[in-house]
Amino acid sequence: MESPTDDFGFSSDIPLEDIHAWHSDEVIALLKTSPTGLTADEANKRLASYGRNQLPAVVGRHPLSRFFAHFHNALIYFLLAAAVAASLLGHLVDATVIVAVVLVNAVVGFVQEGKAEKALDTIRSLIAPHAQLLREGRRVKVPVEEIVLGDIVSLEAGDIVPADLRLIRTSSLRIEEAIITGESMAAEKQALPAPIEAALGDRYSMAYSGTLVATGQATGVVVATGSDTEIGRISTLLREVRPLTTPLLQQINRFGTQFTWITLGVAALLFAFAVFVRGYIWTEALVAVVALAVGAIPEGLPAVITITLAIGVQRMARRNAAIRQLPAVETLGATSVICSDKTGTLTRNEMTARRLEIPSGRVMVTGSGYVPEGQLEIESAGNVPDDKRLMETDSLILAGLLCNDAQLHEAGGDWHVIGDPMEGALVTLAIKAGLNPERKRHEWARLDEIPFDAQHRLMATLNFNVSGGYQIFVKGAPDEILLLCSTQANGEAAVPLDREAWTARITAAADQGERVLGFAVKSAQTEVNQVDFVDLKDGLVFVGLVGFIDPPREEAMAAIEECHSAGIEVKMITGDHAETAAAIARQLGLDQNPSVLTGCEIDDIADSDLPSMVDKTSVFARTNPEHKLRIVRALQSTGAIVAMTGDGVNDAPSLKQANVGVGMGHKGTDAAKEASQMVLLDDNFASIVAAVHEGRVVYDNIRKVVAWTLPTNGGEVLAVITAIIFNFAMPMSAVQILWVNLVTAGTLGLALAFEPAEPNVMHRRPRPAKQGLLTPFLIWRVVLVSFLFLAAALGIFFYSLSRGDELALARTLVVNVIVVLEIFYLFNVRYLHMSSFNWRGVLGTPAVLIAVTVVFIAQLGFTYLPIMHSLFDTRPLDFMDGLLVIGMGIAMMFVLEAEKVLVRKGGWFDHRIERE
Repeated sequence: MESPTDDFGFSSDIPLEDIHAWHSDEVIALLKTSPTGLTADEANKRLASYGRNQLPAVVGRHPLSRFFAHFHNALIYFLLAAAVAASLLGHLVDATVIVAVVLVNAVVGFVQEGKAEKALDTIRSLIAPHAQLLREGRRVKVPVEEIVLGDIVSLEAGDIVPADLRLIRTSSLRIEEAIITGESMAAEKQALPAPIEAALGDRYSMAYSGTLVATGQATGVVVATGSDTEIGRISTLLREVRPLTTPLLQQINRFGTQFTWITLGVAALLFAFAVFVRGYIWTEALVAVVALAVGAIPEGLPAVITITLAIGVQRMARRNAAIRQLPAVETLGATSVICSDKTGTLTRNEMTARRLEIPSGRVMVTGSGYVPEGQLEIESAGNVPDDKRLMETDSLILAGLLCNDAQLHEAGGDWHVIGDPMEGALVTLAIKAGLNPERKRHEWARLDEIPFDAQHRLMATLNFNVSGGYQIFVKGAPDEILLLCSTQANGEAAVPLDREAWTARITAAADQGERVLGFAVKSAQTEVNQVDFVDLKDGLVFVGLVGFIDPPREEAMAAIEECHSAGIEVKMITGDHAETAAAIARQLGLDQNPSVLTGCEIDDIADSDLPSMVDKTSVFARTNPEHKLRIVRALQSTGAIVAMTGDGVNDAPSLKQANVGVGMGHKGTDAAKEASQMVLLDDNFASIVAAVHEGRVVYDNIRKVVAWTLPTNGGEVLAVITAIIFNFAMPMSAVQILWVNLVTAGTLGLALAFEPAEPNVMHRRPRPAKQGLLTPFLIWRVVLVSFLFLAAALGIFFYSLSRGDELALARTLVVNVIVVLEIFYLFNVRYLHMSSFNWRGVLGTPAVLIAVTVVFIAQLGFTYLPIMHSLFDTRPLDFMDGLLVIGMGIAMMFVLEAEKVLVRKGGWFDHRIERE
């Protein structure tokens, strides 16, 4: 936040980023305004000088530019080359299909990118349209964009704060700041200066643009507008973040570039060899080279990869994870660090009364959330009689129920609170104790109240009951309540207050990550009908404490354990205080001795030193948007693939920066969702881990597609090269090669996209971020299988010619051998990390069986239909030739299964990804 200067004589040596620590009178003087507001002329001058109170409009690229950008990568050039090759062979239908795949990919990417660019516009929409101001002593309603520095703004419950304000006067003011600070609880506000070192969430003297007034009223002076506000700074951060290319796209681009150049180089050398060494006519050599290109280019691979990703999207949707950008499916599988918000993701976001501290001991409460199911269990009571303990417990619970404005409702099996979450937890506690809240509140009619006030940090009610008389019930910050009390309950009597003992109990509860409220009661004079602060000066009897916790999700604890077994680090980033965050981390099993870094500490760490600090830290507390962004970038600088969860506007920059931004579907703001690649439909951390599981399955299946496609194409290429080098007839014509690729890629290759997870998929460590699509193991497999295909093709080719068969019949045998080998190899490649000789491996999946059936029928037509004979120059095979072809497939299956065992046991490829 910059200091205003120049035309209006504002003092430039007083930094406005510390304005929360200045007295309101000093701020008014600094901004050359007054409690009655600016004059109309002065406001117009400032509006002309400093501009309107609005965030900059998004200046996006022209739609055509964005659309054509999706054609600019090696993969697309790779596909277009395949289309050209198919066209040269006269297969216009195949070329049209390939071009259609390119267009579909570009359209999908264009639409998703357009959605992502809406994030900034979404933030702009959070600003209120109008605001109530004081100008020249009169209350006026003006468009929010006309607010200027020094304006005096009036706030009431339900208002959206229109600019950053330094509060001047407050009354019971509480503001929901989750979109800025990430805090789920409404922040208590007051006009007194906050400490200069206070973190954003602790600046109780400030109200920030875009936040919502939950209760109370206030007046404040505008200290920042437009881009200078906190929400404006977040918008600026979001604009500066450039989306990352996913690991898969990087690998495919590298693979496409390298493969294209290698193919072109080999084709050129082969063309030169055929013309200048073997004496081919250049047109014949060109046909051979085209056959080579058609055999080499796996034209179906990109389409199958896209389908594999789409299937992953469907599977994740069934596990409550909605994918907004297709490549994020695979990126999840590479995730090595998950940075998670606490409230609502790792915890239930439902306050629960966990402990009751009464004078005679402690009572623990079972159950979780707002569901009124649970019991009160005595933890320590010494030799205290049951009736005395019961009386003290009842007195505490009754005070919590009556000094309370919340309502608890059940709808469709879900329990919801209308009102303050902690007050809602007290209503749930009363039901657990056997009380009927509505009946009890009717019996104890409320006559008057002192609403919660941020300055006094308490609430009081005056109630009347026929048998109980007039009673004042008080609840609030325990230190404030203790200051007002001199005695504590002791059954029906009262004894002197043991302040030190209660302070120790408060500390013990806070160390467990609990929020604590104190309670007191007082008998009032008869026939009074109002209560004031003077009535709280003496006579209050302290009845006890209630400790609240936002309970960890049980499924989140199991998910964190699964992350640890999968080699994925989990880091908690929260707006809570360090002690609370550390206690929750221990309960979640995140770390039994968590290292904690606060936002203030991060500010003092240089960018060069931050990666090492962040790497060994598991909990980040009291963080603001810049801290979260720096944390994500620091982790990425170490080579980590980072998934980041968030729900507020303050999370949007880091969500966009992360490799996978994960927005919350229930409580998340539109800005957070638009900046994310994935949205959790249930706001549950366990769903992230389920999505990571599916992401790993997707990547495994993509590797299986590659491992199956490249060797089968490699065998065809080697056959063409061998024929030219050794100057014998082509074992397959170019059109027959295209038939093999066409009939198998869209069936057998596609079946691998539906493969279920292999066992122990979450017991492997994440793959390295820079690992290529072709690992050493896959390169070995491509080479080995390519030569096995070559040996089988040439073996059957020369065997057929040697027994006097015509060339057309020999080629028909080769085509059928290649297809059968691809079928058997499909069963082998379904398990890259274990043997395929198991029931699930032998029986296959429905997708595999359907694909094999389709290919079998197609090959029957290719071999025996007269029309196919004329199109592809094929001949029918006899029964013994069919058995020979199938026998060669079985033999190759046994060879490759034996190779699998040798590779695993011999440790030939010492890479954690390649082994179980």
